[in-house]
This record gives sequence, C-alpha cells and structure tokens, in this order.
Amino acid sequence: MKRRTFTKLSGLSVVAITTSGFIRFNGKSYIGNCETTTDILGPFYRPDSPERSNLVIADMPGDIIELLGVVRHKDCQTPYENAKVELWHCSSDEKYDNYSDEYRYRGTTFCDENGSYKFRTQMPVPYGVGGDIIRPAHFHLMFSAKGYQSLITQIYFSGDSYLDEDIASSSIEGKLRTLDIIEEDGIKKVIFNCNMNDRLKASFTSIHKIIGKYKNDTTGKIVEYFEDDGLLWEKNEVFGRCYEYIGDNQFEYGGMYNGRYQRLHFDLQKDTVKLQFKTLYEAGKEIQVSFTKI
Repeated sequence: MKRRTFTKLSGLSVVAITTSGFIRFNGKSYIGNCETTTDILGPFYRPDSPERSNLVIADMPGDIIELLGVVRHKDCQTPYENAKVELWHCSSDEKYDNYSDEYRYRGTTFCDENGSYKFRTQMPVPYGVGGDIIRPAHFHLMFSAKGYQSLITQIYFSGDSYLDEDIASSSIEGKLRTLDIIEEDGIKKVIFNCNMNDRLKASFTSIHKIIGKYKNDTTGKIVEYFEDDGLLWEKNEVFGRCYEYIGDNQFEYGGMYNGRYQRLHFDLQKDTVKLQFKTLYEAGKEIQVSFTKI
C-alpha cells in the first residue's frame, strides 16, 4: 500500500504505571530533562513482527543505516534489561508491508543487560500522503517494558528537505526527535536513547467494559474498539489506532500538535455505553460526534 480519572466507571481500578519518556537527544548531546515526546502511531502498525535486528533486504536500494540506543528506567540512569523495541518504516519505493508474511522493514528486538538495542536496516524515504503533503523520512518505534506503558514515537533525520513542511516533524516535539546521521566505517548511524516515565493507566478490567462496536447516532457508521497490551485501540484496515488514557473516562490519540486533539469520552449508562468522539483542529472549535455501543 502506498502512502503519499477513569474513576467514574463502575468498579474501576486505576493503577500507577508509566508511559515511556525519552531523553531529548539532538544527535550530538542530551538536552532538557528526561521527559519524552510521543508521536502518532500512524495507520500501518502491525503487531507481532519477527524478532530480528537486521531488516536489510538484499537487492533493495537504500543506504544501510544502524539505529542504536539505550533504554533506561524512569530514573534516567538504570538500564532496562529486556525492554521490547519494535521498529517499522517504509521501503525505498514509499511502501509499507502491511500484509505479507515477510514483514518487510518490520522487526522486534530486546535490550541486553546494559539496556542497549540495535537495528540494521535501509534508509526510508519521504512519501506523499495526499494532495501536496509529503512526509519526511522517518522511523516508527514502540518501546514496551514491564511496569511501564508502551511508548509510541517517530524519529526524523536532520537535513531532510520536508521537515519544515510536516506538522509532526516541524513541531517543538518533533524537532527534539530530529537526529543527526553520523558515519563510522562507512556505515550511517543514528543514536536514540530513551527513558521510561510514570503515568496512570486504566486497568484491564476497565478497558474491557468499553471495548466493542459502536454505532454513530447520526450516520450509522460502525467503529470498533479493542484491547491490546493493556491499551485501547480503534480498529482499522491494518491493525488499529492507539489511544492513551488521560483520566475522567477519556482517552486521547497521541502525538497531535498545537492544541489539536482527538478524544474519546465514555459514559457507562445502565443498559449501554455512550461515546463522545471529540476533535479539535485548526478552526479552534471542538466537534463532537455521538456513538452508542451495540
């Protein structure tokens, strides 16, 4: 495919857990504190990618690049052994492998006893997403570690001519994840270190009270929400869109910028569950769409 305080719920328990945070690394040195920035999952995440660190495909164009770094606990010092790291990106012909058993340019690895991880792959390229919009080249990453909430993010590359045109990479958060490519022994390398940070996470039981299919009260459109790895997802044609719990029965789609948001507000009623899908974009006026669980 080409790409151009949940506390209101009956019986709810909320556990203190964390969302991941990254040290802000500008390609040369660490800046700021341990707070990380997330980015949108994008529509092409596939779970269960093969456990491998070498994603290079023979005879495919694209410079070889190594992505490496260290995952640490929330103290920003203690290495996190066996943290799970997932990487996915497009090919040199602007495609994501969404369906084949090869899981091209998709892989999973685990940190060693020093918290270190490394992937070897080929450089992705910018691609169009419709109209005149072109996304800069980027890596998608998900970091998962027991005791913490999974972190979803993207990293970009210094010098890409499309960085300033893309809403994600041109944001303050995106610029903190735009990294220099260094070269050693003829191999391009990018270093991305991360830390895990505390955050509330809705309990498994709570999420299972709201997952299922919902019908738009006006148009009849059906949407479906499901749980995976303790997180709430909205089903799409590839896998799903992930929403983070933000309290007060609400979940938010991560990685949006400049005051924009997409939020889900669930109201558990006696015989059903109502959903308000809230969005705020450029116009500055919140739009609400009502759904009912079926």
